[in-house]
Amino acid sequence: MEFPIWMIPLAFFAFILLITGLFTVKQQSAAIVERLGKFHSIRGPGLQFKIPLIDRIMGKVNLRIQQLDVVVETKTFDDVFVKLKVSVQFIVLEDKIYEAIYKLQNPFDQITSYVFDVVRAEVPKMKLDDVFVKKDDIANAIKRELQDAMNHYGYDIVKALVTDIDPDHLVKEAMNRINAAEREKIAAEYEGEAERIRIVAKAKAEAESKRLQGQGIADQRREIAKGLEESVEVLNNVGINSQEASALIVVTQHYDTLQSMGENANSNLILLPNSPSSGSDMLTEMVTSFSASQQIGEAMKLKNKENKLLKDK
Repeated sequence: MEFPIWMIPLAFFAFILLITGLFTVKQQSAAIVERLGKFHSIRGPGLQFKIPLIDRIMGKVNLRIQQLDVVVETKTFDDVFVKLKVSVQFIVLEDKIYEAIYKLQNPFDQITSYVFDVVRAEVPKMKLDDVFVKKDDIANAIKRELQDAMNHYGYDIVKALVTDIDPDHLVKEAMNRINAAEREKIAAEYEGEAERIRIVAKAKAEAESKRLQGQGIADQRREIAKGLEESVEVLNNVGINSQEASALIVVTQHYDTLQSMGENANSNLILLPNSPSSGSDMLTEMVTSFSASQQIGEAMKLKNKENKLLKDK
């Protein structure tokens, strides 16, 4: 049986129609098919078929998570202009693909408008420092507002992030100067405290040194007085009275001093002229001083005893 020649163009035309009716949909995507201008069906990933010349693919929807970056310039409570970069991550709900296609013409513009509205409502309530501290609160407010609005159009808001806060460069320079001044103030306080500690420690060391020095001098004088007392006692035992013994000790110490000074080759000694009675006069003055000191000491001891008795009563 021979195949009619007129069937060849018809078969070719049928083949073209079949080929044009086949189409594929990528993974994590969906295709909207309309028939004669009216919504017909939603086709999932894989090889799909539509009736040529009757059905058409109205559009395809991306079912993966998408991100939209929005830069908003607004003013804070303390009148500082600042730019915020907000990143909104959203996804089309698989059970609301129809709403995402037919109810909202441009989702990006819609999301941008909501972001502008929320940021310019929240940031003017905060000072600049609070904007940095409470950026998560701003992001949560954006997500909350978008979630309520976009779910109606078939979109779910996965996350809203405030990824950048950029004040005017003059404000940033002023903030850096304030921060530097604050750190310098703290450093100066620490340096002042360290200097105070050094001064106090030095003063304590000097006071302790003076105390020990005074104690050493007192001990030295006490031992000298004890030695003089013993020397006078020895001389009294050999028949020399106290006045003669004291004069002898003074003269002896005088010559001992001269001898000690002469042992040093770099010392200079000047001997002033004096009368023969100078030694006796010096001794008299020393005895008078010792007597006065002893009387003062006795008077102080008596006064201390009286004060103690009054205190005990």
